[in-house]
Amino acid sequence: MTFDYGLVIDSFPLLLVGAVVTIQITAISVSCGMLIGMFAGMARLSKSWPVRMLATVYVDFIRGTPLLVQIFIIYFALPMLSGHRIDAFVAAVTACSVNSGAYIAEIFRAGIQSIDKGQTEAGRSLGMSWGQTMRCIILPQAFKRIIPPLGNEFIAMLKDSSLVSVIGFEELTRRGQLIIARTYGSFEIWLTVAFIYLVMTLAISRLVDYLERRYKIDDKH
Repeated sequence: MTFDYGLVIDSFPLLLVGAVVTIQITAISVSCGMLIGMFAGMARLSKSWPVRMLATVYVDFIRGTPLLVQIFIIYFALPMLSGHRIDAFVAAVTACSVNSGAYIAEIFRAGIQSIDKGQTEAGRSLGMSWGQTMRCIILPQAFKRIIPPLGNEFIAMLKDSSLVSVIGFEELTRRGQLIIARTYGSFEIWLTVAFIYLVMTLAISRLVDYLERRYKIDDKH
């Protein structure tokens, strides 16, 4: 068996387009997931039992079920209830955002709890409300501490986004499948797909390392 370099060269532009789509869906999903996770994480610490329970049910359900099943529920099951077909991109982003939000909620919860309680008491003594204390004092400090796990979540979602290929959404993995169906070059294409994923994850890892060092340096001044 010989390695077909020509096939790799011819397919590379199409795979790069798929890689761009993968980055887009990951960035949108993690961004939405951060908003969901921030509120869900704070809800997990709420003194209100119903709010805390709802957040706990959401986090436990999403973390306890596979992303693939969540994609199927949103893309196949929800249209059966609503009677309206959901666009593959919308379904992919929704499923990935909801999934990411549950994991980020735990990241935010741990980050908030890592801040000394005296910080909250100091804010309240200055006349700040609980929300103002969180927004102005606790969250900025917590955010610096959760940069590494947020980076890990971005990398995990980048790889997990390949699951949206099952609903026909043409990200990197799906592009690879389509090329293989046409050329039968499984070894060359999957190896190239793996290499592109590796490059993307390594680049994100380096960016996270830089941000972590940057904030540590800023804290010293």
